[in-house]
Amino acid sequence: MLVIKHRAFFFWLTGIILAAAVASIVFFGLPLSIDFTGGTLVEVQYETERPNLDVLKGEITAIPFGAISLRESGEQGVALRTRTMTPQEQEAVVGILSDNGVRAMTVLRANSIGPSMGAELATKALWAMLAVIVTIMLYIAWAFRRVSKPVPSWGYGIVVVAMLIIDIIVPVGFYAAWTHYTGAQVDVLFVVALLALLGYVVNDVIVIFDRIREHLRRNTEQDIDEEFEITIGKSIDETIGRSINTSLTVVLALLAIIFAGPEVTRDFALVILIGVVIGTFSSIARSAPLLIPLAKLFKGKPNA
Repeated sequence: MLVIKHRAFFFWLTGIILAAAVASIVFFGLPLSIDFTGGTLVEVQYETERPNLDVLKGEITAIPFGAISLRESGEQGVALRTRTMTPQEQEAVVGILSDNGVRAMTVLRANSIGPSMGAELATKALWAMLAVIVTIMLYIAWAFRRVSKPVPSWGYGIVVVAMLIIDIIVPVGFYAAWTHYTGAQVDVLFVVALLALLGYVVNDVIVIFDRIREHLRRNTEQDIDEEFEITIGKSIDETIGRSINTSLTVVLALLAIIFAGPEVTRDFALVILIGVVIGTFSSIARSAPLLIPLAKLFKGKPNA
């Protein structure tokens, strides 16, 4: 019952975290990769010591690309992002990076994508996330259709969607700061990470909500008069261990990917890691306790 007793503190803490995430997005922004803006990405891996990036950038700017992004990739690689290159320009860039064959290296990837395709990807990504959220809300409303007191079945769906929005904004805000200090960009893997988080977080919330539904159904069948706060508190206490243990195993796997996995999956795993931590906190300290003021609202009483 600790969470229920101190729910006001957790609500305030949520507000502070959410405000910090929104501020990060506003001030730092989210730089889009060529997956969405169009352009060319060339990533190479050197067999010996990596050349000085400033020297490489000075040589590459001799080609009229305009703005370019050149940053480290792994321990001995570099990643170059530019506007869409012609085959001749791409060949010239590879020559510069290898110093015309003097530096032994391997071209890991050289991908180009048009701006129209990038815009289409961005639109589809937004629609995909919206479709997932709406589907989840409808499913929750249907699943709780027989437990409509003291909160209507669709009220559970609204709470879940509200939690999902918060649990997406927070890792996005973290990633905005991460891109500012590391030079990372928003790519397709970032969107995939957010979609994966939507599924994971809602599963964690449903575990608690399902226990609430069981208690409410039992109370109705056995004519037990129990305060809604007590029902919520018992449900959280009965599921908190499962939620934390499940999240801990996921966190350990993600940490292994971040520190021992390939460079290309690091940002992907980092976004999911932040989302899992925030989602676990959300399911325990925010989602179920939020039902209490919602129930009082439907009863015409002041919020808790």
